[in-house]
Order: sequence, then structure tokens, then C-alpha cells
Amino acid sequence: MSRHYFGTDGVRGRVGQLPITPEFALRLGFAAGETLVAHARAMGLAKEGERPAVLIGKDTRISGYMLEAALESGFSAAGVDVMLCGPLPTPAVAYLTRALRLAAGVVISASHNPFDDNGIKFFAAGGFKLPDAVEEEIEARLALPIGCRPSAELGKARRIDDATGRYIEFCKSTFPNELNLRGLKIVVDCAHGAAYHVAPKVFHELGAEVVAVGAAPDGLNINAGVGATKPNFLREQVLLHEASLGLALDGDADRLLMVDGNGRLFDGDELLYVIARNRPGLAGVAGTLMSNLGFEQALGRLGIGFARAKVGDRYVLELMHEKDWTLGGENSGHIICLDRHTTGDGIVAALQVLAALSERGETLAEACADLVMFPQKLINVRFAAAFDWRGDAAIRAATQAAEQALGDAGRVLLRPSGTEPLLRVMVEGRDGALVLARAEAIAAAVRSAADMA
Repeated sequence: MSRHYFGTDGVRGRVGQLPITPEFALRLGFAAGETLVAHARAMGLAKEGERPAVLIGKDTRISGYMLEAALESGFSAAGVDVMLCGPLPTPAVAYLTRALRLAAGVVISASHNPFDDNGIKFFAAGGFKLPDAVEEEIEARLALPIGCRPSAELGKARRIDDATGRYIEFCKSTFPNELNLRGLKIVVDCAHGAAYHVAPKVFHELGAEVVAVGAAPDGLNINAGVGATKPNFLREQVLLHEASLGLALDGDADRLLMVDGNGRLFDGDELLYVIARNRPGLAGVAGTLMSNLGFEQALGRLGIGFARAKVGDRYVLELMHEKDWTLGGENSGHIICLDRHTTGDGIVAALQVLAALSERGETLAEACADLVMFPQKLINVRFAAAFDWRGDAAIRAATQAAEQALGDAGRVLLRPSGTEPLLRVMVEGRDGALVLARAEAIAAAVRSAADMA
């Protein structure tokens, strides 16, 4: 069936506009509750007559209060108990859903988007993202009228007071017991997001001197000039504080970028490489269509396999399950270590990088010395929803011209964003000047065609 509301990362949009409204969140809570009740009973997580339970977490956006209350009401009306943990990273909700043996976990977040966007995404009982088939069942239920269970069967709600502490201990457990972070001064940029009260404590308790920045959320400043999507701020802070290195998370802390003491930025591909080369016998790494060709070639020199999924961490995870691989991710900073967690986790990924550096006695630059990244240019072009970019002759001609100019030493990728009305134009090759020129030529063709549409 067609999906009207669920995208690559749950339901997302501008607050106050469908589907991010209190009325829709109420309906979604009810529809998800009824669907998840059936699945929980089928899996033995709830017996007939018992109420299954879900966990609701959120990031620091002011709209989270509104959506949390609406979802809670919908779940309660469907006969589902609700546990509330307040602001916590998306991967924390995945962990707690599994640890507490719940029917599902729900995260209210728009990840790296600005504060006036928000979203709702689900985790299944095992802590993995909800399968497409279950999301489609929920969509089908949304088309039916909302109902309400009899009073005696309504769900209850309560807060989990120790959720933050549980997750902090989990993160620390993924770092080798024999290692510590003493002697390191680390800038931790929390993007004024969900990890503001979590990430600094994790690294501090493992022995590092921590400089916490982007850790004063006010409901409106999430991702504003800070975090993984604005790495220049982290560079400035690392140099200002003369830190050993810095790490930047995004609003829901499932994305990671790092900066070394010299201010050099390391993206998701480079961090994946640091982790991969420290895992003897690793069969392969799952990347995406955006993963750098230099990264793929460097893995090949290590005898490590590589395969590309569609862009989106859920597709990377599907490929990892298909290949039975434990490591994968995106150059944007989503890194999945299935031998540590069920989903991408910025804090856990940072700990795996730091463990690799500690065990080898290397800096980030030394660990990436054999990794030669191809110049890559990404340009985002905004367009109207009805714009048929695939059928435009000028865009097709600009793309073909770029492919001919690059030859076998590069590639071109055009793809729509899964969360915003953007067409992402990516060109990659050995010659940086050629890459830039061809990316700008294609982007110009897209803008021109979009203006005329």
C-alpha cells in the first residue's frame, strides 16, 4: 500500500501542519496502540486481558510537550500503558524498550531539523526500528474512526525516574573495561538536544575532562548553529579550549561527527573506517549511495567487504541484517554497531572510535592516514512537491554531461530527501575542481527547472 504519513524515519513535518498536529498525534497513538496490542499478544509480550506498555521519549523541542500528551491519550484510549522518560536520545528509547520488555518505543523528534519541525518514530519490542509492514498496518488503521476502550481497560501512564541513569550505564558498558579516557580533554557538543544531560556524563565518568557545549536547551535552540549539522562550531570550541578532540551529536543523538585537536573534521565514513580497521576478521561494512568511493577502496585494501544501501539508516540496517554484518552507517554520521546496540547511536559510536584510538595508541589523523577520500560536493535544491525532476530534459542533460566528464573516476547521484522538499545533488570524483563545477551545473539546471514548474 502507499504510505501517506510514514517516511524513511517515521512521521515528520512542520509543527501545526498535518501530520504534526495534536489531533493527528492522538489518532496516531490510538492506531499504533491497537496495532501494537495485536503484535504484542502475537509475540507473547502481552496476554489476553493484560495491557501492553510502550515507552515515549522526546528531544528538547517545545512542541514535544504537546505531542507527548496527545500520543499518551491515544495509547491510553487503545488500552495501552504508557511509560514516559522525558528528553532522551533516540537510541536510549530503543535500548529501554528492549531492556524493559515493552511492546514498542516511541520517539518524538525531528533529529537534525530546526525546532519548528517535529516527528514521531517507533521502535519494535526488540529495540529495532518498526518494520515497514507494521507501519503500513498503522497507516491503514488511521483511516478508520478513533475509538476508546471501556473505562476498566484504559491504559495508565507513569514516569520512569531512572531512565537517564540506566542509559548512561548502558553506554559505558560498550567501552572496554580495561580502558579509560583519562588524559583526554573532550569537547562534547550536544546540539541543545536530547543528549544534553547524558553525553557529558558518559565521557566524564569514563575519565575524560569534558567541556560541554550546546547543552542548554530552551525548547527553541535545538540544532541552532550547533551540533553535527554545524561542525564549524565544534571546530572553534576545540581550538578555543585546546582540547584533545571534540564530538558533535545531532538533536536526537543518533548522529556523530568528530574533530581532532588541530580542528580537522572527520565524517561518518572516516569514523566507520577507524572502527572497522580495529576489528580483526570483520566481514563487511554496509554504507549508502552517499558513501565515499575512497572509503570503499580503503576497506577493500583491508580485505573488508562493502555494499551500498539506499540513503537512510533503516536501509543500512536492513542491508546489515541481510548480509549478517555488524557494522554500517552513513557519511552523515549515523553509525550502527550491531554488536553493541540495535540502532545507530552517536555516543556509543564515539566510544568505539575512542576505544580503537586508545588500543592502537593513535590519533584520529593517524588512524585515517591510509584513507584517501574523494572530493565530494553535495548541493541541496528546494523544490515544490509536484516537481517532476526525473522527467526534465535539462537536468538529464546536465547529469549525463557530468558523468561523461568524470568517467570511471567519479559518480553522480540525484535523490530527493526523505524528510524535506529538497533534491540532493551529489557529485564525486578525483578532481575537486571538476566535481564542484559539475555539481553546480546540475544544481543550476534543477533550480531553473523547478522555477519553471
